[in-house]
Amino acid sequence: MPARLLVSVVAVLALVAGCTGDEANPPAGAGPEATEQAAPPSPSERLGLGIGWGPTRAELDRAARRVGRLRLPELAGQLIVTRYAGTRAPTELVRRLHLGGVVVFDENVAGPEELAGALRRLQRGAGRGWPLMTAVDQEGGLVQRVGGAVTAYPALMSAGAAGDRALTRRAHRALGAELNVIGLNVDLAPVADVTVGSADPVIGSRSPGSDPVVVATHAVAAAHGLRDAGVVPVVKHFPGHGSLTTDSHVALPVQTRTVRQLERVDLAPFRAAVDAGLPAVMVGHIAVRAVDPGVPATLSRPVVHGLLRERLGFDGLVVSDALEMAAVRSRREPAVRFLRAGGDVVLMPTDPATARASIVRAVRDGRLPRRRLEQAATRMVALLEHRAATAGRGAAPGSAAEAARTLSAEAVTVVAGPCGGRLVEGPVVPLGSSMAVAGFRAAATRAGMSLGRVDLVKPPKPKRTGNKKKDRRRLRAWRRTEPRTVIRGTPVHLVGPGGAAPGAGIVVATDRPWVLGTSAAPVRIATYGATPGAMRALVDVLAGRARAPGRLPVDVRGVDRRGC
Repeated sequence: MPARLLVSVVAVLALVAGCTGDEANPPAGAGPEATEQAAPPSPSERLGLGIGWGPTRAELDRAARRVGRLRLPELAGQLIVTRYAGTRAPTELVRRLHLGGVVVFDENVAGPEELAGALRRLQRGAGRGWPLMTAVDQEGGLVQRVGGAVTAYPALMSAGAAGDRALTRRAHRALGAELNVIGLNVDLAPVADVTVGSADPVIGSRSPGSDPVVVATHAVAAAHGLRDAGVVPVVKHFPGHGSLTTDSHVALPVQTRTVRQLERVDLAPFRAAVDAGLPAVMVGHIAVRAVDPGVPATLSRPVVHGLLRERLGFDGLVVSDALEMAAVRSRREPAVRFLRAGGDVVLMPTDPATARASIVRAVRDGRLPRRRLEQAATRMVALLEHRAATAGRGAAPGSAAEAARTLSAEAVTVVAGPCGGRLVEGPVVPLGSSMAVAGFRAAATRAGMSLGRVDLVKPPKPKRTGNKKKDRRRLRAWRRTEPRTVIRGTPVHLVGPGGAAPGAGIVVATDRPWVLGTSAAPVRIATYGATPGAMRALVDVLAGRARAPGRLPVDVRGVDRRGC
């Protein structure tokens, strides 16, 4: 045998011996790496699941073993999280369909203690060896689904206006602590959409701003704060809803940007979230023309698996936006299509029983592999168990009030009028929605600010002339006369969603700041919320007791400056 051939054979034999050696007794000189390579894949590795987004490998493996023992109908139900009616624990519904969890709305809240009790009974009565997902959509601003049970927060745009990442994290840690103590373990927030401005009808002040860096910074900080408090954050709405002009609650929006444009703007905050190791992402009902034309992102494998899983490298939990929304509810088998696309949690289908049946049927027909269901359920169960093992006890409802007020105080933005001293003299008269006015009046009273009033004034009743016919005619005319509104003080116009801004007095945008550009009022202010904390911060600025440090995180046409 030639010498070179003999050397090759020896080398091959040595390699084979190294690959087939005993794992318990590796050959001399073999390091831990050699042993690791020889180890068989664990249960979660066999499912192709990665780590680095929350659960440990051991937690994923434990979840994979549990999930693998579920019967198919149970496995299908585990992936569904639904809404429910009433304030009582929906234990029978959850047990009957083996649902993975529920989403709580205002209609389910009789009070914080009542909600906490109902969720405790639900967790105990579900008969599961792992936690149920008890989720809520608690963003702040216009989207606060349990507003009567926890501290009201301003919109997330307040974080962009304040510009303090540490403050954003602290504020959301305080919010998360309240959610945690009630028994809510998942918040379907924060929003990571980059808004285009006034043409954006859906996101608006729900976004931190129009700069991808600002949005990424504060969405990630808010998510970290929630996670610090033991609540799973769900960053949304991938691949970005802020640049669209159609509301996916009523129709299917179409994203016309190229993938390169999406990478620069819309996807940037989600990439930051993935890089930060955040655990969950919600996919929105958005058709991405450059990737999968005409198909909602929730139902698109090129978007969910291609963009989110492969391009951004996300291994964590993928949650659908509500499947009851108009953009997808008329589509055939949306739950099945979402799972085939690479999603995990089927959120709020129109009918959970129908959704579960469609998933079971798809597996039995061979259109959806059981392995895909096990991947999804393993991620879900492992994340909820990881959260349960690491979460603290939370904090009492109302304990976040000062954190919410501080966030608003740092966000108040004066785009017209003096930057220091009193902005108003004499009594003030708040005008706007009943909630905003009540909040302002309470804050003003607390601060000792003088409140004026609104009078309805009619001309004096006509005196009798002795001519009965003439007197009756004059009296009828007087009765038909509409009273004049007389404002006894400086008007403070609290302009909320859809409201118009007058051109006089003090104009305050309590939601979307773009309305300030439509007014010529001498004093114009953005508070990004009408919460008690926001109204206290506003009163302090009007009275000259505090400066307004916030700056507009979006472009507003018609204003001369972004802040003081």
